Amino acid sequence: MLIRTRRNRQSKAVRALNRETYLMPEQLVYPLFLMDGKGIKSEVPSLPGNYRWSLDLLLPEIESCLELGLKSFILFPAVEAKYKDKTGTHGYASDNYYLKVASEIKKRFPEACLISDVALDPYNIDGHDGVVRNGKIVNDETLDILAKMAVAQAEAGFDILGPSDMMDGRIRKIREALDDSDFKDVGIMAYTAKYASAFYGPFRDALDSAPVEGKDIPKDKKTYQMDPANKKEALREAMLDYNEGADFMMVKPALNYLDVIHLMEENFDIPIAAYHVSGECAMLIAACRNGWLDFDKAMPETLLSIHRAGAQIILTYFAKKYAEMWRERQGDFG
Repeated sequence: MLIRTRRNRQSKAVRALNRETYLMPEQLVYPLFLMDGKGIKSEVPSLPGNYRWSLDLLLPEIESCLELGLKSFILFPAVEAKYKDKTGTHGYASDNYYLKVASEIKKRFPEACLISDVALDPYNIDGHDGVVRNGKIVNDETLDILAKMAVAQAEAGFDILGPSDMMDGRIRKIREALDDSDFKDVGIMAYTAKYASAFYGPFRDALDSAPVEGKDIPKDKKTYQMDPANKKEALREAMLDYNEGADFMMVKPALNYLDVIHLMEENFDIPIAAYHVSGECAMLIAACRNGWLDFDKAMPETLLSIHRAGAQIILTYFAKKYAEMWRERQGDFG
């Protein structure tokens, strides 16, 4: 045989010469759950190793991440019921602790990249990403609220805004609102292909943000999140977000949608992000805790597969652990 492909796999050093894909900690985004108060580090039962943080304990956590080379964080607020209403007005209120936390983090760590969540569900008493009227999610009324939230978040110091709502036209509405308020340098990471997935459970547990049961309230988010059966539709969503001014486009979830990640990376010239969601992480944690998988091997392989599919940016609850392992192994997971 003239060609023997195994020659390029014969040793660790040779394999390193042929390695096509590298995933570095600075390409990861660490999702963090926030709670108002002090001394709070409350583990999410359905997502072991992840916590709801108060600001005083969150700051040392962020500092330790920065020392590991993990520089980007997406923040999600757990909001008390007393602050929720039908139109999510607390999302842009001056006394919103989410905005205050972001300001404090940027003051303490200006080098950190903070990504926001732009959606009504943390603040909406109905648990939806849009305003509910007569049993339907009202798109255009929601856009005005999202624009107010976006400007408030930019004022708080967020570097990139993450519209996760899947309302039609929200990227243009937010971009115009930011530009009109002189926040032309604030980026937008659009949740472009966000599917109506079964893998969001632990996240909703962490924030108590699932749709509530009640008369004239849609029981799920299928009228605005995408059908898991569809791939070509993601291209249509992507073209809209691209033309409306998105700086990044995201696929969510990641593992069950690697084909969609690849499709978007092949067709667009802006960075593609993927959200390795809570349910995907929880499954891996459970398998490893049962002794069925080796976490130190399975976790890096999982993240590498998402990156190999075309995601330049990965949002994952394993971000800090990966950064720790990267330092220990000097990036060698082979």
